Order: sequence, then C-alpha cells, then structure tokens
Amino acid sequence: MKTLKVAQSAGFCGGVARALKLAEEALAQHGECWSLGQIIHNDDVVQRLESKGLHTAKHPEVIPDGAVAIIRSHGEAREVTESLALRGVKVLDATCPNVRHIQNLVSDAEKKGRKVLVVGDATHPEVIGICGWCDDASVVGDELELTKWLDEEPSRREIPLTLVFQTTLQRKIQRNCEFFSKKLCTNAEVFDTICCTTSIRQEEAATLASSSDAMVVIGSPQSANSRHLAEICRAHCSNVQFIANASELDVQALKGADTVGITAGASAPAWIIKEVKQKMCDEIRNETIEQPETVAELEEKIEAEKSFDELLEESIKTIYNGQTVSGFVAGITATEVTIDLGTKHSGYIPVSEFTENTNAKIDDIIHVGDPIEAVVVRVNDVEGTAMLSKKRLDAVRYWADIEAAYENGTIVEGTVTEENKGGVVVSVNGIRVFVPASQSGVAREMPLTDLVGQTVRLKITEVSGRRRIVGSIRAASREERHALSEKIWGEIEVGKHYNGVVKSMTSYGAFVDIGGVDGMVHVSELSWSKINKPADVVSVGDELDVYVIGFDKEKRKISLGYKDPNANPWAMFTEKCEVGSVVNVKIVKLMPFGAFAEIMPGVDGLIHISQIANRRIGKPEDELTVGQNVDVKITNIDNEKQKVSLSIRALGEAEPSVKYDDESDADDVAPEEDALVYEVSSSGEATGIAPEEAAE
Repeated sequence: MKTLKVAQSAGFCGGVARALKLAEEALAQHGECWSLGQIIHNDDVVQRLESKGLHTAKHPEVIPDGAVAIIRSHGEAREVTESLALRGVKVLDATCPNVRHIQNLVSDAEKKGRKVLVVGDATHPEVIGICGWCDDASVVGDELELTKWLDEEPSRREIPLTLVFQTTLQRKIQRNCEFFSKKLCTNAEVFDTICCTTSIRQEEAATLASSSDAMVVIGSPQSANSRHLAEICRAHCSNVQFIANASELDVQALKGADTVGITAGASAPAWIIKEVKQKMCDEIRNETIEQPETVAELEEKIEAEKSFDELLEESIKTIYNGQTVSGFVAGITATEVTIDLGTKHSGYIPVSEFTENTNAKIDDIIHVGDPIEAVVVRVNDVEGTAMLSKKRLDAVRYWADIEAAYENGTIVEGTVTEENKGGVVVSVNGIRVFVPASQSGVAREMPLTDLVGQTVRLKITEVSGRRRIVGSIRAASREERHALSEKIWGEIEVGKHYNGVVKSMTSYGAFVDIGGVDGMVHVSELSWSKINKPADVVSVGDELDVYVIGFDKEKRKISLGYKDPNANPWAMFTEKCEVGSVVNVKIVKLMPFGAFAEIMPGVDGLIHISQIANRRIGKPEDELTVGQNVDVKITNIDNEKQKVSLSIRALGEAEPSVKYDDESDADDVAPEEDALVYEVSSSGEATGIAPEEAAE
C-alpha cells in the first residue's frame, strides 16, 4: 500500500452531530434519558452513551411517564411525539432539519388533497416517520416499483401526486423516479429531498473508488447511507470492504493494492475512522488512539491530537474557494447569517443573498437550525472564516430549471419586480424574465404598474443564451384555465357546490367563474326575497358558494343557484304556522279587492276586503295603511300554489257576516272565493291581481 486517500466528506453529518450533542447535553443535565430507537446507527457510539445513562427504547410505550426522551435524527410520526407529551414525557427533538422539511412537505400535500408517494426503504425509521405525518402515504423503493405502482391502478396517473425521497437515497434512483413520474403522470410535483451532504458523499465515493485499487467503507449495516456508499463503491471498484470498525478490517486483503480509499457513512465517528487508518499503518507506525468519554472530549482530543493522523484531520476539515458546502444556520444578525459547516471554519452569508425585498425580515425567511447549501467565495484561514454565496449556487440550479421549463412547457412562478419598456420584468428564483405587455394578461387600456409586486404564474416562451428570457403570463393563465375547465366538465353533476367569483352581471342574472368555467345565476335564484336587479344582492368580484341546477355539456352552459334551500321562506312558514294560527303581519300593498301583508320575509298573504272588518267598508285604505302592523288569523294555506288567506274579522267571536244593501253593492267587491286569486313569485312574494284579470 503506497497511497491512502480519505474522502473529504467522510464521517458525521451535521444532523448526526446535532443529535449526539443534544444527547450529551441531556445526559449532563438529567443524568438519565431515553432514546426512541438507536440515537444513531452506530453500535460503538450507542454503547458508550448507554454507559452514561442513555436507554434505548424500541417502542414509545417502553418510555416511563414523566421521563426525558430524545427523538433521534431520523424523526418520528406526529402521533408518537403527541402521545409522549400527553404522558408527561419531556421530548427533546433531534430530528434532522432535512427530515423535518420532508415531514412538513407531506403534511402540506395532504392538506391540499394530494396523494403522497415516498421513495425509499419502507422499513427504515426515517421513512416510517415521514409516513406518520400524513394519513395515506405509499412507499416505493425505486423507479421499477414506481412504474409498477402506477400500472396497478391506471387512474393513479391522473391524481395529484407529490413525490418525496428518503434523505439518504441514491441520487440515480431519485433522478429516474423524477423522470418517470413526470413522463407518466399528469399532475405530479417532485421535491428533491435528498440531503446535500449525502449527495456530495456519494459523488466523492464514486470518484475515489474509480481511482483506487481497494476501498474501505466504514459504517453500520443498519445505516442506509453507509450501505448505499458500499453499493456505489462496488460499482466502481472490485475490492471493497464494508466494516463497522477497525476490528472488522482485513488488512491482508489490502496489501496488494497500491492505492486504498477510505470513506465513511454519516454515523461513523472520527475516532473510528482514525482507528481504521491506524490499523492500516500499524506496520509503519505503532500509535494508538484512546476512545474519549464524551463527544466534547472527543472533539478536544481530535483537535489537539494531530500527532498520528494530521493528514486525515486536514482532509476532512479543509475547504477551498469554489467548493459547494452544506451546513446549518447557527446564528442570524441584521447583516449576515452564520453557517455551521462542521469544520474549523465558520461560514457566513450576507443577508442580501436571501431576499431582494429590503423591508423583509430575515427572521421570517430563515431560522436557526435550517439546512443550507452554498458556494465558498473566500476563505480566511487567519480569522477562521469563510464567506459563502447562496445566490451563485442558486443561479446555476435555477437556470437549469428555467431551461427545463422552456423545453417541457411547464409553468413557473415568480414576482413582478418592475415595469419595463413594452412590458414587465418577473423574477423567477432571482432570474429576470421579460413579459411583453401583450402577454401580461392585462387589458390594453389598463396600466401595467398594478402588476408590480404581485406573484404570477407564467410560461417560458423564449430562451436566448443567458441574457434574454421571455415569458407569457397570458399563456399560463389560458392553459391553466383550460385544464380547470376540462376537470369541471368531467366531474360536474346537479347539486354539486363550487366556490365561485362573480365576473359580470346583466339585468337577468350574474355570471360566476367556478374555476375555469362561467355559469349563470338567474336573478330569481339570487334571493328568496323579491329583488329588482342582481346588483341588489351581489357585486363583481364577490365570492359565492353556488350549486349546479342544470348543465348542457354540448352547449357548454351551466345554470347555478345561490339561494340556500334550507332558507326557503315557504318551508320555514309552513313549519311554524298552520290554519288557525294568529300572526302579526305588515301591510305591504293595497288593492281594490283587499290588502297584501308580509307574514315573514319572502311570504305574503291576502286579506280580502270582506275580511278586513266586521262591517262593510268601501276600500281597504279606509281601515289599513301600507307599513301598518296588524294581527290576523290564517284561514287557508294552499301549499301547491303557495298562497295564504288571512283575516282580521276572524279574530272576533261569532261575528256576523257582512251584509250588502243590494246586488250592485256586492258587485263592487270581488267575491270571497275570488280573493284567493293572486300570484306568488318564485321568491315567495305574493302579487295580487284583480279577479277579472285572473279570469282572462
């Protein structure tokens, strides 16, 4: 063995280091704690922590009430943490921020009615925990299982689908699954949730294995990311050892190799990596490394110890200009965000890199503990700092997204930042896209200034080098409206409710957009009460809960209702009143043959002239006035015609009938049976007509 190379990213990732630090602090404070599952997938580390008082529980029920429990970096289902809290258990959450991000994604997807599909190992605790943040998630292992899952029920290709990936999944599987989901599904959104550190570690392992005669992969068999590293190395090198610690290393198998590479999973501590390398070098140097008692002691010894393995330490900790690094937000000030890179350098990013809005609060955009990836701009070894740039890395990635959106015709989202000559400029993830006025979706006579500051959706219509990108808000709106229209026509049925917006009005009704399709609410369907015009009830821009009365798919016409069937005034009237009931009414109209009175809003009744008083009267206004309130008795209810007859005279006891002097006097008043001849509008309001008009 002439050359020994160590992968730059070998060893603890930020999430694992964070979990161990939390465990050490909890043990120091409480003396005894519980971990739900192994705190990390490394038996040596777990045994050391158990000797200090950390108990491992396979199930939440094992943890005693009132104890202190640590949620490991893999995360847990939402109900697990809630059930522990209900039992008085103090929960210390060490869930990796990357895993927490996935949990939030699947939870939000479910709220939006989307089907969640997790790509990963269904038996891995991280995946089990992710599935516990939604009610109906499915899990597939790779692209073959994905296509099989889609073929089992072809309808799955049409449903809203959200794909997320186990953080330690192989990048190749992620790319293939993303390709097939976008190719085979009509409404799939894909989130690249593979940990940045994992991706870097896998790329380094592949490169190192390709140039080595033998590879040693250090990690636990239970560690998914370690297993993936071994698989990647075996694809590029024929001599690969996958070991948990130095005791499993076969040095004899490495003697014929000129170049040996070493890489390690995210849960492999630095002291185990050093022991492995020391065993390789025992023939040359006979030095030992003591296992430290705590993580703090470990870090101290590794930093001070550089006698045996200075090369290893430097290979892990050195960063350089132009390198892509990942870490966690450690602190936030008004001018910069400090990043913990897990190295001897402290990274920082100017606040201006996170937002173009000078009024925005940085604390609302990013938080301590959030994972972040950036490019190293400048390293200051004297001060131990590294200036980082998030924008530079984003620009490269987002440009690729713009090109993909142009090639695939997909819709992107951005914010209108300014009005330009002939159009507006939209910032799509920091990339400027010009939208001509004709493609803005704004009417020619309207100012484009109103668009500034708004979030819009657009299609990329032209990409010319890296200087000119043209988009169309109008094309995106047209395409989305067409898609919504087809969806509505495919699912529409009588009685179905929609949340719509009033787009325009006429004298006979209001047109309501129910999401890509306009339907009409006739004026008679706007209110149970009589109205003169639609504007008496609604205005353009109002949001309405409407339901389908009827539709014609061929003519593409939809009739909508807005009146609440449960608020039908006639139904409410017949439920509360019956013949013989005495009610207080309001006189609303006087006619030669009687008076119309409002019993309740939407229901009127007729008091025939012969029922106004127990004596002869010449006309209703001799006794009544419009707006007057009087008590009446209900003498007849015609449910079929929705007519009500009322009487003031019937309130008296054994009152004599009205007598007329001769037939000519009787002819001046319509006969009592004719008093029932009046119309009731669809709104429930009765409108009186003269008996002779009814006869005609």
